[in-house]
Amino acid sequence: MDLLRMTIHEARELLAAREVSAIELTRAYLDRIEAVDPEIGAYLTVTPEPALDQAKAADALLAKGDDVPLLCGIPLGLKDNLVTKGVRTTCASRILESFIPPFDGTAVARIRDAGAVFLGKLNMDEFAMGSSTENSGLRLTRNPWDRERVPGGSSGGPTAATAAGLCTASLGSDTGGSIRQPASHCGVVGMKPTYGRVSRFGLVAFASSLDQIGPVTRDVNDCALLLQAVSGYDPADSTSVDVPVPDYLSAVGEGAAGMRVGIPKEYFVEGMDPDVERAVRGAMERLESEGLELIDISLPHTEYGVPVYYLIATAEASSNLARYDGVKYGYRSPERARSIIDMYAATRSDGFGEEVKRRIMLGTYALSAGYYDAYYRKAQQVRTLIRRDFQAAFDTCDVILTPIAPTAAFRIGEMADDPLQMYLSDIFTISANLAGLPGLSLPCGFTGEGLPVGVQLMGRPFDEAMLLRAARTLERTLDLGDRRPEL
Repeated sequence: MDLLRMTIHEARELLAAREVSAIELTRAYLDRIEAVDPEIGAYLTVTPEPALDQAKAADALLAKGDDVPLLCGIPLGLKDNLVTKGVRTTCASRILESFIPPFDGTAVARIRDAGAVFLGKLNMDEFAMGSSTENSGLRLTRNPWDRERVPGGSSGGPTAATAAGLCTASLGSDTGGSIRQPASHCGVVGMKPTYGRVSRFGLVAFASSLDQIGPVTRDVNDCALLLQAVSGYDPADSTSVDVPVPDYLSAVGEGAAGMRVGIPKEYFVEGMDPDVERAVRGAMERLESEGLELIDISLPHTEYGVPVYYLIATAEASSNLARYDGVKYGYRSPERARSIIDMYAATRSDGFGEEVKRRIMLGTYALSAGYYDAYYRKAQQVRTLIRRDFQAAFDTCDVILTPIAPTAAFRIGEMADDPLQMYLSDIFTISANLAGLPGLSLPCGFTGEGLPVGVQLMGRPFDEAMLLRAARTLERTLDLGDRRPEL
């Protein structure tokens, strides 16, 4: 019995049967982190003592056997922009390198209440700004399938850790594909729920109208289970929506025969890696063989997604990151300043990395007097058109299937000097955030070099259950086996 290969639902069964203890499971992961993570670089902070205390408490609950919480004794990792009480939360930035929050965010509190064990905080692109985790201000994370390649981003730490057996599953955040793209590159399942489905209270903001917390898991059943634990209305978040949360675990088993799957012509572009396109088209054929109907659709404003996203996201980032000024908390430059403006400038210049500073400047420009209408307002208007494209598409289909990224994981440093090319790697994922839709990344094959490839499914707002049904059907029929990276 390999404890480190188990899914959440497999571990729950063994824990409930008392065939393994939460302490044994937690120690196995802590040992694995100590042995393997120096090679991968997924964790920024490991919390062995609190984790073992949580595991001990979970064993006590399991021994009683009554009303065992949903995630009792399950060791999880958390992206380091999720606020955790008493545990360092850095956003992979020097400016927050020593910040220890006094409270838990809502999603963290919900999985804590569900009995989960927290192994530590996971690496990311600084303030979630990036597509490779190379923009972390604290360390480099490598792809477990090929240590010379990126894991994707910005949730590269959560996806690499889940793929490498450094946690059972993890929570990440997705602003423009930051869960789905690295999930594809690392060969795991990743989901961005509908905007408003999961509370953002305690998620350090990048772009407030786009950010959403979601699960990173080893299979679709685990995705449903972890989504169940974190979903629901939260009065502490003004963007949280008070709609019923379905039983996602039951939905997964319902099957998807007769479901209509939209295939947008705009998502199969020139320049896509042939191995990626072959794997995605293979997934389409498998769904058709399972009795799902493939329908050609059009999302005509797709070509505007990247510029719209990089206007709206950077504008919101410039506003959200104004709070990091060296006054109330976080890093302050030791340089002697003649004025408070000099202190602000020195602190932000030293504390932020190059990509964060680039996006702050882009966003500030887009919001500045004389340019607001031409850029930010126009981007919001085109965002409405993108959302309407999806509304029209969902009149004829139940879910939409697309690639996740034009290529599999690229080499470390390959796009370091070409930020525009890096931005284009999000071309297939950002529209779901702009439209507020749920999206899911599912492994669908491998390239000739043995790198994982994912396929994306998108659904109607708050219809994650439909998405999970389709994903589970595809996962079952693809049957990629238990192929894992060799470490």
